[in-house]
Amino acid sequence: MVSVGFSDVPYLSAPPLSLYVHFPWCVRKCPYCDFNSYTLHGELDEQRYVEALERDLEAQAVEVRGREVISIFFGGGTPSLFSPEGIGRVLAAARRHLTLASDIEVTMEANPGAIERGKFAEYRAAGLTRVSLGAQSFDSQRLQRLGRIHSPDETRRAAAELHTVGLDNFNLDLMYALPEQDVDAAVRDVEEALALEPAHLSHYQLTLEPGTVFAAQPPDLPDDDIAAEMLAECSLRMAEAGFAQYEVSAYARAGRQCRHNLNYWTFGDYLGVGAGAHGKLTLPASESIIRTLQLREPRRYLASIPAVVSQTRVHPHELPFEFMLNALRLVHGFDTSLFSTRTGLDWETVAGTMDTLIGRGLIVREGAHYRPSPQGLRFLNELLLSFVSEVCPESTKMADAFGLSTTS
Repeated sequence: MVSVGFSDVPYLSAPPLSLYVHFPWCVRKCPYCDFNSYTLHGELDEQRYVEALERDLEAQAVEVRGREVISIFFGGGTPSLFSPEGIGRVLAAARRHLTLASDIEVTMEANPGAIERGKFAEYRAAGLTRVSLGAQSFDSQRLQRLGRIHSPDETRRAAAELHTVGLDNFNLDLMYALPEQDVDAAVRDVEEALALEPAHLSHYQLTLEPGTVFAAQPPDLPDDDIAAEMLAECSLRMAEAGFAQYEVSAYARAGRQCRHNLNYWTFGDYLGVGAGAHGKLTLPASESIIRTLQLREPRRYLASIPAVVSQTRVHPHELPFEFMLNALRLVHGFDTSLFSTRTGLDWETVAGTMDTLIGRGLIVREGAHYRPSPQGLRFLNELLLSFVSEVCPESTKMADAFGLSTTS
């Protein structure tokens, strides 16, 4: 249990700001996916959706006037279903209504099977600086089992094209503990990915999320011990290739960490634009942090002029859990001052809980710096439950939403 304590010191300050833009359609929804995404039926109405994004950006920009945006992330769904011209229009709207950093990072997720050859040069000209390719695996049969529409060769061609056009700062998404996968096969996927010379690798364990096809019809997955062995062997191989782990599921070459995701993990702010997009904004003047949420269903979002954004104030009792949910994903952890400036709470709010976790070997303290131990990273869910406040039902709801069971 966390006891929330307030201080007379005005800790809360506005953190760095990012922009997330959601594109909700896919050629086909994957059976493991619980994101707000929809199978595209018929022709994509790109112009109408881009116009809605432009209105959404203009309406929400009022909340962050004068603040600099350090990163933009086009996620989905499959943003690469949209043309370079459409992506360029959204970026132009961002430049009109927001203050963009001169060295802004602009990432787009791309499905290797949903992007035409030669388009990456046009996306780069539109303003992209980074791409995240959904490779997932280099085994054709497992890709089919995952419902993916691309082949390993399409991933290889996409990576080669990215290098050719100068977008060598790209990420490859990989999954492990796939149906009927063994340790050798998981390591082969990593080796195939490394051969394409990405700057960044995201390495996720396949999990069965509620409401998905896989949850209703579970495939035969490796047990926990085999999955742990896969992770250990794959992490070792990535380290040997010069990829340092900096987050639970993220590995990067020196200087190539994802700036956008780092802002999430250090409890930064972000505007959420598009159908179902979430946002988080810090308002020091009112000493509050708010969550925003757009209409989830694309047809309702498109029919809303301007888009309707719901705002919910984050209760002080929720803030320790929300902060730790992000910051404890970081291998190198955080300083106590970051907790105070990002939540507005005194460190004493969580000091006792942290001491308990240190005693259990889940947290390592180095002066005013705290980080999860290797054991803490492995049992991160259990660690995070320590910050769920029994006096605030909302924190329990949030824990449940992230798959952290609060009952034994």
